[in-house]
Amino acid sequence: MSNQRPLPKPDQDSLAYWEGARRHELLLQQCGSCQRFRFYPRSLCPHCFSEKFEWRKSAGLGSVYSFTVIHRAPFPAFREKVPYVLALIELNEGVRMMTNIVGCDPNMVEIGMPVEVTFEDLNEEITLPQFKPAKAS
Repeated sequence: MSNQRPLPKPDQDSLAYWEGARRHELLLQQCGSCQRFRFYPRSLCPHCFSEKFEWRKSAGLGSVYSFTVIHRAPFPAFREKVPYVLALIELNEGVRMMTNIVGCDPNMVEIGMPVEVTFEDLNEEITLPQFKPAKAS
């Protein structure tokens, strides 16, 4: 088994998302017909089936909707990362995205915890949006 971390493969629908991530911007598609945001990137709105959309910069704020702590690495490349948090984040724009929570003890993560986006540059092409506990206002 390879010791290399699996990387996302941008496609026609997601290329702008990954280009934004590389600039440390979290981009979401907003439907041009019903105005609802959507995530993951795709060519049709899942709400009204419109093909019209624009890319909008997200504030990158949300809360933990659900999560699990991974204690057993699914690939050798993740062995040094365990334990880590795999979470479903509900963004303030109303969409949910699967990601990691970083920057805190996995035992401190709870449902409803406020989080903010942060970025991990993996290489020159791929930057991963992840989330960390939000700074107290």
